[in-house]
Amino acid sequence: MASKTLFRNRDAVLVLVFVLLSAGIAFLPTGFEDQVDTQAVRSKGRILEVDNSQVKQMGLVKSGDQGVTLRIESGPYEGKVLKASNPLLGQMDRDKLFKPGDAALVVLTLDQEGNILFVNPQEHYRLDWELALLALFAVLLVAFAGWTGLKALLSFLFAALVLWKVLVPALLRGLDPIMTSLGVVALLSCAIIYLVAGVNRKGLVAFLGAFLGILTSCLMAILFTKGFHVHGAVMPFAETLLYSGFGHLNLTEIFIAAVFLACSGAVMDLSMDVAASMHEIVVQHPGISRGAAFRSGINVGRAVVGTMTTTLLLAYSGGFITLLMAFMAQGIPLANTFNLIYVAAEVLKTLVGSFGLVTVAPFTALVGSLLLTGHPEKATSRDGDWQGLAVAADTAERKRVF
Repeated sequence: MASKTLFRNRDAVLVLVFVLLSAGIAFLPTGFEDQVDTQAVRSKGRILEVDNSQVKQMGLVKSGDQGVTLRIESGPYEGKVLKASNPLLGQMDRDKLFKPGDAALVVLTLDQEGNILFVNPQEHYRLDWELALLALFAVLLVAFAGWTGLKALLSFLFAALVLWKVLVPALLRGLDPIMTSLGVVALLSCAIIYLVAGVNRKGLVAFLGAFLGILTSCLMAILFTKGFHVHGAVMPFAETLLYSGFGHLNLTEIFIAAVFLACSGAVMDLSMDVAASMHEIVVQHPGISRGAAFRSGINVGRAVVGTMTTTLLLAYSGGFITLLMAFMAQGIPLANTFNLIYVAAEVLKTLVGSFGLVTVAPFTALVGSLLLTGHPEKATSRDGDWQGLAVAADTAERKRVF
């Protein structure tokens, strides 16, 4: 009972630590707050009427100006009814067309006295739906996984805060993208794995295996980005960033960082699978040799790595499926397709990420065979401590009898 209480208390302390860390990071200034226009107010608005008389259809796209009448539903100007113009640029990926009843994100430009100078219905208002989706995800996660689901939700929140409040500002300041991202990924791996697995040998094995796999992906990304002649401008809004006063940034190194950052989640997943399986094997068979434990870890990794690499392929290909469709529709040969820099960049992400996945299994198996075997009393977890202790006691009793 004392052992079980110790694990629970350690778990609770760890959760409290990350709750406090998350709260601290949430209020951490990024240093770019002064870039926000203080003469603008962002509010939720409701579209009351639209005027499409100036909207012209040009093939598949629309251009011109859509007149809208809207009512402000939040902020200091709540209740005001205003008229605005919604310019259409003839770009389907950027234009939006409102209809009565739609919610809009409205940006109000003010003068020094607080009078409204300009009304811009910037986008459809999506925060309500996004928060509802997040809440549904949180409820289902906690309902399905209980305490572990709550810890997973905390790790999700912590990761999001670190990416937005730490990594993005650091990259904008010009810190080394590769080393900074590697440090952030190491921090996130530590937080996520220890929150889910607990502070024990199983968590340490999973963390070390994941970090070695991510480090391998990093080195492969550095090597093959140069060989592929891929530069960071292939990333969305990269040129916009340069022309916004951040011309000092090394976009190629940011691209390399994005490659191993993108696959780090899958690498952590596979490492945790192997570490948890090896931990269970050692709990059930405390006298297992390091060689046998290593082979068991390798066998588990073989079973999982096939589907995980396919997962990366599907995830990345989904991002440029329309590009592939356009090439096929125009009869462009595969040689041309795979030499295009955008496609080559996705191929690089997929294969380098898969390389990290293939290597993480033997790394984790090796670390697990060294750290888990020979310490049966240390290999137990909150869920399996009594079972593991019983196995160890039974083994000791048999040795005493015979």
